[in-house]
Amino acid sequence: MRFKDRVEAGKMLAQALIKYKDQDAVIYAIPRGGVAIGAEVANALHLPLDLVLVRKIGHPANPEFAVCAISESGHLMCSEEGAQYANQYWLEKEIEDERREIERRHQLYLDGRNPISAEEKIAVIVDDGIATGMTISAAVHELQNQGARKTVVAVPVAPFEVVEQLKTQADEVITLDAPKNFTGAVGAYYDDFPQISDEDVISFLQPISNQVPNPQ
Repeated sequence: MRFKDRVEAGKMLAQALIKYKDQDAVIYAIPRGGVAIGAEVANALHLPLDLVLVRKIGHPANPEFAVCAISESGHLMCSEEGAQYANQYWLEKEIEDERREIERRHQLYLDGRNPISAEEKIAVIVDDGIATGMTISAAVHELQNQGARKTVVAVPVAPFEVVEQLKTQADEVITLDAPKNFTGAVGAYYDDFPQISDEDVISFLQPISNQVPNPQ
């Protein structure tokens, strides 16, 4: 399956999630690309949109191949295959770099406020696609740790074997396409797959920023 762009993919994903319309749920998007998807889903389902801030740590020889992922709370997940390639000094440096990037994004995107708590909520985690699954696994763990009543992973495309693995972690996994011969790049399933800027993310979040007060 191919998608014209993230807007089309988001609208299609919203239809696959229609049972959650007007439910006690929150759409948690993984920035940056996932926020464009999340905005379409949240709008169609009349649900709030917010972020789950997680960062992948790419293999030193291939940054697109995630060996680990870290969440905002500091939880680190590493694949067995990936971890064996990472020496401790390199990994510690990467972890610190990604922690700083998460902090930067929190301050910039959320303007000092905390994300909507997932406690007792249905947490719907969206991205524009999955390659290795490390980042979204970290997101699932983060929201489960917050006390989410149910975690739902929802993406337009993901490798079949990754989907099967995620089913052991999240309560539900919804994909529009789960190819067994995944190309290795999410963008290969889109006709138009531009970079999403910081400004784009802030714009998508603006409606809830006007409703959720900053901490005093």
